[in-house]
Parts: sequence; structure tokens; C-alpha cells
Amino acid sequence: MLTKDLAICIRALDYSETSQILTLFTKENGKISAIAKGAKRPKSAFDGTIEVFSHGRIVFSDRNKERLATLTEFEQQPTITHLGDNLFALNCCLFGAETLNNLTNEYDPHPQLFDSFLQFLQDAQEAISKPNILSLLILFQLALLKEVGLQPILNACVNCKNRFSTNWAEVYFSSSANGLICRDCQISFPDKIRLNSAAANCLSELKLLADSDERTLKEIEKVLIYHFTELFHKPPKMAKYILKT
Repeated sequence: MLTKDLAICIRALDYSETSQILTLFTKENGKISAIAKGAKRPKSAFDGTIEVFSHGRIVFSDRNKERLATLTEFEQQPTITHLGDNLFALNCCLFGAETLNNLTNEYDPHPQLFDSFLQFLQDAQEAISKPNILSLLILFQLALLKEVGLQPILNACVNCKNRFSTNWAEVYFSSSANGLICRDCQISFPDKIRLNSAAANCLSELKLLADSDERTLKEIEKVLIYHFTELFHKPPKMAKYILKT
């Protein structure tokens, strides 16, 4: 059976001299793994070799338990074309794709998350400054965690439920608790890491991210990288490129 959908390529591997194995995040069918036979030929049904972040309308045949889905058409759209001009933006988008791939299951649709990821890619290629790009990455990562049911608690202490305030003497984040921890409760969470007050304030009021400085945003991203490392049981591959000076 042939299925039509909108898709973003989040991973692409060469399979042979002419074919590719793809991981596609689709709007209505969720993540799928598919083979694109002949995609690397000069004349193919896919408008050329399929690159990571290519997106557009696809047609594919559903897989069975023994084989990949087969991509039969891909009308690639030209709206995401300049990411390679900004290495930091590209690395942030690759990190976003890595977290998306690791936290979603095949054939588990998340239409709103598809829209959020596409918007993130489009906004990131238009952004110029590192703080702007970092804030976009942070917002997407938090949207991803929320969508897959792993939204951290960022407005109160997870343990005692005391609402976060800038008057807190110390602030911590615990991955095992999935949120903020106050000074009085932190002893019970050996995995916690400390947050500075500016970063904690931004996490509790996300609208502050847009005007935050690079140092504060890196502090927040450091916490998220720690959290993703705990969730994946290994460091994300792209994380090392994000916090470089």
C-alpha cells in the first residue's frame, strides 16, 4: 500500500553506489526508516540525492516486519538551503535531529512536533547570532520533551513543590527527578547539577530566553545536554559541538 505524507529527512546513509537508507520524520506517520533506491542517480524520482533536512511531500510503501519501507517519491522543497553557511546553526540543527531521532518511535505520529521541528530549522537558518540560535535550540528541545511526555518541572521544586523564586539561595536540576530541586531537597538527589539564578529564572519564564546573554544560554544548554545524556544513557554525539567557545 502506498502512503502519502510530508517528511523531513533526519538521517541519511549511503546504501550502495546509487541508493540511500533514510530516517524520515513524517507529519502523519511519525518516524519511518526507508530505502530510496536509485536516489543518487542523476535522474531519479527524488529530485537528486536526499540530504539531511531535505523536506517535502513523499510517497512510500509501508514496511513489513522484515524490511524497510520503500520511498517511491520525494518532492524536495528548497526552503532550507542555507544552513551550511553557518556552522553553529548547522550543528544545532543536527543536535535537534539527533534528539528527535532518539526520543521518538517509528510509526508514532506527532504532527505538532513535525511543525515545531520544521519551524526550528527554518528559523535557525535565518538567525545570525549564537544567542539567538541557542535560544531556538533550547525552545525546540523543551517542546520535544513535552511532546514525548518527558516535560521537566521548571517552575517549582519537584520534591517539596515549593514554587521557584529568584530568592532561592541555590537552584539545582536533577535528571532523575526530571526538574528543579531546591537547596533543602538537593541532598536526596546525588545526580543533581547546580544552576545559576539567571539560567533557572529563564527556564521558569521561557519568554526571557530571547533577551538572555550567551553565557546564560550555554548554562541552560549544559543542563539539557546532561539531561539528554541521562535519558539516552550516553552523551549525544552532537553535544560537543554546541558548547565550544
